[in-house]
Amino acid sequence: MHQRIKRNIPVVTGVLTVLSLAFVFGAVLRVIPSTVFPHVSSLIAVIPHLNAVISLTAIGLISAGWYFIRTGAVEKHRFAMVASFGLFVAFLALYLYRVILEGPTTFLGPSVVKTYVYLPLLAVHITLAIVCVPLLYYVLLLAVTRPVSELYETNHRRVARIAAPLWLVSFFLGVVVYVLLYVVY
Repeated sequence: MHQRIKRNIPVVTGVLTVLSLAFVFGAVLRVIPSTVFPHVSSLIAVIPHLNAVISLTAIGLISAGWYFIRTGAVEKHRFAMVASFGLFVAFLALYLYRVILEGPTTFLGPSVVKTYVYLPLLAVHITLAIVCVPLLYYVLLLAVTRPVSELYETNHRRVARIAAPLWLVSFFLGVVVYVLLYVVY
């Protein structure tokens, strides 16, 4: 199985991307019935705050991973990036659980802020998150199917140089959206 994935990274990336985005859009568009999941009110209430902490931690780990690879600390880099991907999965699972059960959060601020600040930030955040999905799967699959010595012969570095900054900006904008939704308004 490992060798099969290793030989078919683009195909596996495509399949994982389609499945992941189908689940995300299914949740956001309310196609997935809310009756499938238990409704735990106490968990739902803390998810936005927990996801903000997860996002800030992921920003720190991605930044650390970037630093580690630049200083040649490959194992630390690998740990930081795999951990940040794990946080991304946790963030997404919590977010989708909440959206499936409660729907998207309504922005309660003034309409001028909503139109000219909140919605554009949200649009960029969502767009970057969608763009990052295949990039992250691709670099992660390359990293977990090859020894470090082989990674230098792949597109891992080239794609990661695009994925990491986009991922950082997406997480950062997610925190800004959180602040607008739950702190400012």
